[in-house]
Amino acid sequence: MNNKITYLTSFEDINQYILTDFFVGWSNKPKMETLQQILVASKYKVIAIDTTKNKIVGFIYATTDNYLSAYIPLLEVLPEYQKKGIGTKLLEILLEQLAEFYMIDLSCDSSLIEYYKTKGFQQSNAMIIRNYNKIN
Repeated sequence: MNNKITYLTSFEDINQYILTDFFVGWSNKPKMETLQQILVASKYKVIAIDTTKNKIVGFIYATTDNYLSAYIPLLEVLPEYQKKGIGTKLLEILLEQLAEFYMIDLSCDSSLIEYYKTKGFQQSNAMIIRNYNKIN
């Protein structure tokens, strides 16, 4: 794979990029239109684009109160682009954007705990509610 990856933190028109195939393994995954709306609306975001295919191959974003805290809900990289440092680069760029916040939180699968520890995160307890019937 000889792909050129570019990282964007803003864009005028997400429709210029191909956006497909994310949420691999999710039993009830969001529609790509929902993801598109999230990426357009998010103030803090980074997308990875394979410029040889004009395709979004990874993304990360954060929601914030714009003062104290930020939460990173999703970091996704397409399976064929994983293990190439794209997720790490996405996280690094987003953390630079969020550097002034007091707290930056995320929840992850237990298989990713060690990965996030290497990126400066500390393991903590979290509580969640998932309303799977509300995903669109």
